[in-house]
Amino acid sequence: MLEDHSKINLLSFRGKIRILHLTWFAFFLSFFIWFNMAPLLGFMREALNLTPQQVKTLLILNVALTIPARIIIGMLVDHFGPRRMYSLLLASSAFLCFGFAFADEYETLAIMRFLLGFVGAGFVIGIRMVSEWFPAKQVGVAEGIYGGWGNFGSAGAAMLLPTVALWYGGDDGWRYALATTGVLALVYAVIYFFSVSDTPKGSTYFKPKKSGAMEVTSKGDFFLYLIMNIPMYAALAVLTWKLGPANLKMLSSGFTLIIYATLAGVFVFQTIRIYQINSHVFKRQVAEIDRYKFKQVAILDLAYLVTFGSELAVVSMLPLFFQDTFELTPRLAALLASGYAFMNLVARPGGGLLSDKFGRKKTLLILIAGLSAGYLILGNITSAWPIWLAVIATMACSFFVQAGEGAVFSMVPLVKRRLTGQVAGMAGAYGNVGAVTFLTVLSFVSPQIFFTVIAAAALITLIAVALFLEEPQGHMAEVLPDGTVQMIEVG
Repeated sequence: MLEDHSKINLLSFRGKIRILHLTWFAFFLSFFIWFNMAPLLGFMREALNLTPQQVKTLLILNVALTIPARIIIGMLVDHFGPRRMYSLLLASSAFLCFGFAFADEYETLAIMRFLLGFVGAGFVIGIRMVSEWFPAKQVGVAEGIYGGWGNFGSAGAAMLLPTVALWYGGDDGWRYALATTGVLALVYAVIYFFSVSDTPKGSTYFKPKKSGAMEVTSKGDFFLYLIMNIPMYAALAVLTWKLGPANLKMLSSGFTLIIYATLAGVFVFQTIRIYQINSHVFKRQVAEIDRYKFKQVAILDLAYLVTFGSELAVVSMLPLFFQDTFELTPRLAALLASGYAFMNLVARPGGGLLSDKFGRKKTLLILIAGLSAGYLILGNITSAWPIWLAVIATMACSFFVQAGEGAVFSMVPLVKRRLTGQVAGMAGAYGNVGAVTFLTVLSFVSPQIFFTVIAAAALITLIAVALFLEEPQGHMAEVLPDGTVQMIEVG
């Protein structure tokens, strides 16, 4: 690990700062692609004659696949390293982006949007990369910069893509704007692969002892792990139901049953795999040096559900919400809505910095409380509001949302170093569970009730954080390949 300096000099482009800049931009591009649809939905709705339900379905599909993708990518990055995985993810997502941009039928459009949800897993990769390069006293603000500046990709898409579509002109301008984002990702995949390394020179890249499931260290943690897997499958089952014959009729009865059976089968298979990886906890006590508390992971999952999950949902619907509520043009609505994601530039790094300085738990409690209050206010926005006041309210709310995300991921690398990718993957997946849940709620209720539901979920999470989350203390121990022990500072 590189030596610990008291400040992070962001004007530098050497050492760990160079890695941070290259990695947050990789995340920026993944978010730029992931949310390239939202600011162009107005153009797409008109060009393809999309119904309101078709639009809402695309919003849900956009975040659905990221649930399993973040789990899978979390495992892969722990084994193969972030350099390879980020380059591969960006390159593959570029071709999916081309497929979405030039789809002519709604069914093809929906399938490509569903597959594009995989690009949202890029976040997990950078969490592991940044945690390898920065010491504990800086990891909160470093992860915040990575996440916040990367998340700004959604705001960048909102601000730039409508203009790019108009610049291309014609009925297909929006298609070329979408395809342009894919070209950028493909080029940067090559640049990133040849510009970074997984660890500083001389450092060890810790890998899980076993693959296929997260390691736990007690019987109670084993059962809690099983319970925490259920919402991820439930969210996908809800999405299937929404697309099935009882609702949007995009899936036949037979295919819907096949998906349900597949989800059940995968859940059973994963449960068996979790037992195979962790059966030793029922036979003997895990050595103290290898222990960690899975409840820390569980609470961070819930906190990310209401922070990042709500951000994904709101970023997806906010341009159309402004357009329809205040009767704005698609371009102006997207520009005003971008203020919500714009706060990522300072809010998420700010949350990490506050967490580093004043304590992980205390910071998270304050930020989630502010998030809940913010969404209660948004639940009261109507066409009678001045537009400027609605924009300020959304930006104020988004500060607490995104600072909360920074506070969550200031703790993720401090749970267990060799499992960082998997912990980040599970927390990230819960963000998408939240997005699917909240967007499904939105498909049945008004935007005002949608905001209120998020506020209520945040209040429940606040209680869970207060009662069960523990502040990281002291040091984390990891065993090197040669059997020696390395102590890593976490408090």
